[in-house]
Amino acid sequence: MKTEVIAKKTEKKAMKKIITYIVLLILVFVSAIMVVFQVFEYRHDYRELSSFTREKDDLNAEWGRLLIEQQTFGATAQIGTRAVTQLRMYSPPAGQTVVISLPITSEDKK
Repeated sequence: MKTEVIAKKTEKKAMKKIITYIVLLILVFVSAIMVVFQVFEYRHDYRELSSFTREKDDLNAEWGRLLIEQQTFGATAQIGTRAVTQLRMYSPPAGQTVVISLPITSEDKK
């Protein structure tokens, strides 16, 4: 009778060990899968960040070109204003305009 009780206790201990190992094994696999998903999300977010950074650099370059264009147009208006005010330049009327045309050669007709 004692041997049966001892045998049952050892069987229960062995069963508890097996269940504990199975639970621990399942937890290890679950944590491994979670690590894989976290790495996947990190790489996806990093790719998205890289594309946003590239887009930001492209927009900054375009902004620089637009600033240069704005300065160019501003300088053109300033040059025209200075030509009129300081040098007293003006556009001549149609009566003072002379149009010079070159004679047409046979090579130009081709």
